[in-house]
Amino acid sequence: MVKSSQLIAVCIIASLVGLPTLSFAKARGGSGGGFSSGSRGGGYGSMGSRGSRTHQDNGAKPIEQSATAKPSTAPPPNAANSPMGQPAPTTSPSWLQRNPLLAGIAGGLAGSWIGHMLFGATESSAKTTDTEEPASSSNSSNSFGLILLLMLVGGGALYYFKRFRQTPAPVFTGLSRSTATRGSLLDISSNNGSAGRPTTDTAYTVTTEDKAAFQQLLTDIQSAWSTQDVTGLRRCLTPEMLSYFSTALAEDHSRGVHNHVEGVELLKGDVREAWSEDTTDYATVDLRWNARDYTVSTTISRGEPGYLVEGSHETSTESGEVWTFMRVREGRWLLSAIQQ
Repeated sequence: MVKSSQLIAVCIIASLVGLPTLSFAKARGGSGGGFSSGSRGGGYGSMGSRGSRTHQDNGAKPIEQSATAKPSTAPPPNAANSPMGQPAPTTSPSWLQRNPLLAGIAGGLAGSWIGHMLFGATESSAKTTDTEEPASSSNSSNSFGLILLLMLVGGGALYYFKRFRQTPAPVFTGLSRSTATRGSLLDISSNNGSAGRPTTDTAYTVTTEDKAAFQQLLTDIQSAWSTQDVTGLRRCLTPEMLSYFSTALAEDHSRGVHNHVEGVELLKGDVREAWSEDTTDYATVDLRWNARDYTVSTTISRGEPGYLVEGSHETSTESGEVWTFMRVREGRWLLSAIQQ
């Protein structure tokens, strides 16, 4: 009797000590000429916007300055499908870790019962050497203690479930993605913006009238540039290109120089590509022209040494660039990009 009681006590102690240890280990183990100066040095490079094709390779020099954001070379990983975007699975804690109160009660009661089994059984075995009655009394006492232990554990469990398990989970009602007002953080359409909507890109056929407009724009832009007529440039350029032209004029003024492009004669104009995006038409054209392209000093009088900074005001030179024109449907064509 004593040996069996001691064996049961040792098993209970090992289970109480080993269970939290194993659970804790498991939890830790998981885990051209003119403005852009294509024919001269010191030009301003390729700039402007070509809609959705701004940064596409069209055989000309890539756009270096643009208000159109350059797309990423690699699409961002889908956070929903990427292993890195998903949280690491958490290991569920053991019963003793989730219920410290009951663990303490059970440990205390089990300790009392084990002590009674160890020491009470020894005392009872000593008494049984003389008479049988004390043994019976000891067995009754052990049975009563076990029943009392089970009653205490059951009462503690009942109290725990009533106290901690019946708290209702909060319910959020009202604002949701389907009922969110436009512009709010829950509004999917406003958060995604235009990035989630594919741009319609269809072929556009350049007409004879379009080509005549491109040729006129070449002449008007070079003329307005030569006379530093910002108002005239505004009628021919997109706002983005106007900002580049205005900056270049300011830089030339600060250096005390003035560039002229005069006697423009179109030699060739080949349409490289033409397309439409929603209500906007685009046309990229290879242009080659002859013109007197020269730069003079604004601080030195004509005829004095150093007045002519670059080029010749008598001899024409050939220049070539790739210009992209755009227009809103039924509107006027405007210069939107220049590539060398």
